Formats: sequence, structure tokens, C-alpha cells
Amino acid sequence: MCLDIAFYSALQLIDDYFPDLIHDGEIGFDLDKGMHFMALGHNRYPIIIAENGHYHRKNFEWGIIAEYMDTPEKIKAMRRSMVNARSEKILADKRSFWNRIRTKRCLIPVTGIYEHREIIGWKNKVPYHIRLKDRRMFALPGLYHYNTKLPSDPETGEVRGMFTLITRAANPLMRQIHNSGDNAFRMPLFLPKELELEWLSPNLTDEGIERILAYEIPSDQLIAEPVFSIRSRTPRPDGQPKTAPWPWPDLPELIP
Repeated sequence: MCLDIAFYSALQLIDDYFPDLIHDGEIGFDLDKGMHFMALGHNRYPIIIAENGHYHRKNFEWGIIAEYMDTPEKIKAMRRSMVNARSEKILADKRSFWNRIRTKRCLIPVTGIYEHREIIGWKNKVPYHIRLKDRRMFALPGLYHYNTKLPSDPETGEVRGMFTLITRAANPLMRQIHNSGDNAFRMPLFLPKELELEWLSPNLTDEGIERILAYEIPSDQLIAEPVFSIRSRTPRPDGQPKTAPWPWPDLPELIP
């Protein structure tokens, strides 16, 4: 799973990335929390969708509630599994919810993601901040959904929009970092910018979706740096930002 993403900048960075971007509300995205957004908080986050020939920035909740999750108990038990969508299910599993909403494609703007690495003999996992080489911001592909059976958003009166982030099998570098847990050896679907924008094309066919989902970013296009902590509320001892590298003593090096 990918449960932690980073956005360390102003929203203007998103506006500069997508031409003629239309803003559909600013409520619900707290820049003061910057640098770290957790999936399991199910908070709203700015995503990009294409509608009526334009890019739209919308603040959607991370983690989809499908219509079959029709009781509070089902939502609590099942929503965790809806923050990520496995790329393998989007086309191959015709009964999958992801297959049903494959035309509802979005992009999730980030400046990086966080992942934890297990080291044999170490008590705690080591957190890493991972970003794309030579790109200040990039966008991860996802899927979105409007659940009309839920009460409208109390602040906007609109149907609640939600999104999921797509993951795929990890490349050699990410296999060394995301190396434990129930969803080990996976990573977000990192893409070059031309494929990011193609993901939003309304004319994208299933063959095009398959081609994009099959893309594996080369390890040398990722920068992975150990950091002090990502989920702790304790400030770093050196006062540096959460994304700044941290020199863990005796940390085994990653194999390029």
C-alpha cells in the first residue's frame, strides 16, 4: 500500500503544472499540515480530473466508499482497502469495482511519497522520502468516484467525491524499501509527464490504459532518502523539514 504522500509547496505549483486549470472549491485542503498526508485519515486532498475539455482541481477524500459499503460497520471495515487500487485489477478483473470506474481517472499532485524499510535486526522500520529525479512536482494516477447514496458534503452541499491511488509491482529500488507487510514489494504507479497527462485523456482506450499501467519507472529516475520520522508528532532534533535526509547510523545502503 501507499498510505503517505508529500506536498511541500504552494497550490500555485499545481496551477503551473496544468494549463487552464479550473478550481472547483478550496475548502478542506489544509496547507498548514503540508509535507505529509495520510490515506487513513480520509481527509480531502486536491486532485485533477478532466471534464468538458478542461482540467479541474477538486478537493476529494482519499479512500473510496463504494455503494455496497452500505452500513457504518462495512465502511469502517472496508474503506482502508479502498485507498489504493492494484493496477492488475483495473482491466483483468471484470468483476472488480476498479474495472467499473476505470473511465473515472484522476491525477494526484505530489512532491514525493513516504515508505518504510525493514532492516534485519532493527527494532523499527526506517522511513524514506521518495521523489522523482529532476521534477519538483509530479502526479500519481488514480481513480475517482461520486457516491450519490451518501449524504452531501455538509460544507459545500455537493455529492462527496473520493479517490484512490494506483499501485503496481515495485521496481528493484522500491522492492528494497517497501520490503515487508501484507502489501510488500509494491509502489505507486510513477509515470513520466506525458503519460500522466495521457491518463486524463477522455479518448483513452482500454489498450491505452493497459499500456500506461504496464509502465515501470527505472530505478535511476527515483531519489530515495532516509528521513527522521513521518508519523511522529515529535519535531526533528535538528529543526529541519520532515523531507530533509536524516543520517541513520549503520544504515545498509540501497543497491542502485
